[in-house]
Amino acid sequence: MKTRLFVAVCVLVLAAVVASSPGFAAPKKTIAVSDFENKSGWRGSWELGQGMQEMMATALINTGKFTVLERQDLDAIMQEQDLGASGRSAEGSAAAIGKLGRAQILIAGAVTEFEDKKEGQSGGFGAFGVRVGGSTSQAHVGLNIRVFDTTTGEVLDSIRVTGSASSSGFKISAGHPFGGSDFGSFQKTPIGEATQQAINDAAQRISARLNDVPWQGKIIKATAGKAYINAGSSGGIENGMEFEVLRPGEALIDPDTGMNLGSETARVGRIQVTSVQDKFSIAKIIDGGDLEKGDLVSGD
Repeated sequence: MKTRLFVAVCVLVLAAVVASSPGFAAPKKTIAVSDFENKSGWRGSWELGQGMQEMMATALINTGKFTVLERQDLDAIMQEQDLGASGRSAEGSAAAIGKLGRAQILIAGAVTEFEDKKEGQSGGFGAFGVRVGGSTSQAHVGLNIRVFDTTTGEVLDSIRVTGSASSSGFKISAGHPFGGSDFGSFQKTPIGEATQQAINDAAQRISARLNDVPWQGKIIKATAGKAYINAGSSGGIENGMEFEVLRPGEALIDPDTGMNLGSETARVGRIQVTSVQDKFSIAKIIDGGDLEKGDLVSGD
């Protein structure tokens, strides 16, 4: 009898630990990843910043914790807000970041080091066509990454990551990195391995940092006793989830920097999800009332 009781208690404790662990039945935060700024001094025939952006977006998706904004959606927002990668750290940029729509988090990065040193082989990396010969290659990549809260423009974290790889021997190589069907070849090179190493490290560190940031969505429609929220099954929403509903007050803008310092928020209710579609969910109001379009939905 005591053994059965002990086992039952252990099962309950384990279930509680799993349920409270990050990523368990939790909504996926929506992230936007901008093109990386090339500060490495490297010049070539392909777009380094766009290639890094695509690799970072893929790495974040692969964590299973995030919904990453489609590139075409982000491009449209960037054009509307006139946000360049280099300008996001400048004065006044934070207010503009706060208008990035449904993305809760913005990832902006810079490539500071991108080196592929070769010995015993002529020609630079990234040449078109086929290259044959014995060589020794040492690659190094360095990235600086900033994680922004798009509601306030606040920098949540600044991350520095590096990757290194080397190889030697008889080589046959073709193509250039980030170039369509040649991308698989790029990944197998030392510079490709170093890049992927740095990107994967960054994705894991971003994921760990955002564990402490509550998920946030918005009310898109509210009727008597019912609310619609802008996240569904593709965003990790499940039936039975409960969220606080908050109404932000007037934005507090720093008169010197233009930075959005946040705003006072008032709790207006609590909702519980009762029906989940792919892109949206329907919830019943279990506390409070008079919810409005644009109210914030927040929870772990």
